[in-house]
Amino acid sequence: MHFDLIRSCIVLTLLFSIILASCSDDQFIVEPETDQDHEYEVILSNESSEEHSFRVVRIVQDLEFPWAVAWLPDGKMLITERPGRLLLADGQQTSEIGGLPPILAQGQGGMLDIVVHPDYENNGWIYFTFSAPDGGNSALSLARATLGDGELENLEILYRQNPAKNPGRHYGARIAFAEDGTLLFSIGDRGLKDPAQDLTDVTGSTIRLNDDGSVPEDNPFFGTDYALPEIYSYGHRNAQGMAVHPETGAIWQHEHGPRGGDALNVIKPGGNYGWPVATYGRNYGTMTRIGIEPHEDPDIENPIAYWVPTSIAPSGLTIYTGNEFENWNGNLFLGALAQRHLRRIVIVGAEVVHQEVLLEGDLGRIRDVRTGPDGKIYLLTDHSNGALYRLENIDN
Repeated sequence: MHFDLIRSCIVLTLLFSIILASCSDDQFIVEPETDQDHEYEVILSNESSEEHSFRVVRIVQDLEFPWAVAWLPDGKMLITERPGRLLLADGQQTSEIGGLPPILAQGQGGMLDIVVHPDYENNGWIYFTFSAPDGGNSALSLARATLGDGELENLEILYRQNPAKNPGRHYGARIAFAEDGTLLFSIGDRGLKDPAQDLTDVTGSTIRLNDDGSVPEDNPFFGTDYALPEIYSYGHRNAQGMAVHPETGAIWQHEHGPRGGDALNVIKPGGNYGWPVATYGRNYGTMTRIGIEPHEDPDIENPIAYWVPTSIAPSGLTIYTGNEFENWNGNLFLGALAQRHLRRIVIVGAEVVHQEVLLEGDLGRIRDVRTGPDGKIYLLTDHSNGALYRLENIDN
């Protein structure tokens, strides 16, 4: 009897404790939803910029010198690796896509940029640049294809640099679709300098084509007998970043200078951007001038911004528009290979009014910068063990 009374008291005490707990403030503490990407490794948990705080997570690792990333409508990603591979990434899992054309992966050449057609959901076209073998030389080439079951299909070589050059460096190779549906891509000077001023040679130029590879009749040199009709601008050294402004339609492009003189430009049809007769860069070693400076000749387009006395080696470019980082809307973001950082550039019209360095030395050489369909910023690092990273806002 005495034991039953004690047991009843214990039960009543426990019930009373449960009731008290249910009435406490704890019932109003709502645990945050589990992040759907919780499996991604957080590399940097709290980074600050002048406008936002963010974290960096690693999405895909063990990439060999990745060069570019693009998204399919289902959220899967296409990632190029310079040694000559194309990967399909679904979350952290990757698979190699076959059916690529012959690629000469030598020096800075290989499998390079990739974009999907703006109307991909209806036509299925994927566009990419690569260095094609041509005897002992190589030619920067543009191709398109559709994606089958683990293979590229309907492959078309839309453009091939002619004449081919010695393999090695300065391929350019960035692709962007303009507002009118035409396609632009850059071809570097291939380390040869002088052809960049030769309008009968596409070396050192920006090329503009229709999406089927034909030449638009409104190109600046179309119908002339002194220039190739596909050339849209010239006098470029090695342009590895290009993006079209979503509001103005302006074509923003940056390129590597020699020692210093990396330049950010807005591309004008028929514009001469100076290389190698005009640059803010200097000769390696001697630091002597190379020709004149762009502002000294009114017929040469002066850059919107440039970096001296040392190069940042810019690569990849995105003009941010999204809901993830509202205070960054309209800002340019580019990677810096040599100085190993992400650079935020604030523009007003066609003027740079402010710059900020982010992630300095944290991730290494940043090769590509893209805005993902989720409004987050993605970065590819240029290493033998490169990776795809994502910036996520932690102010929200």
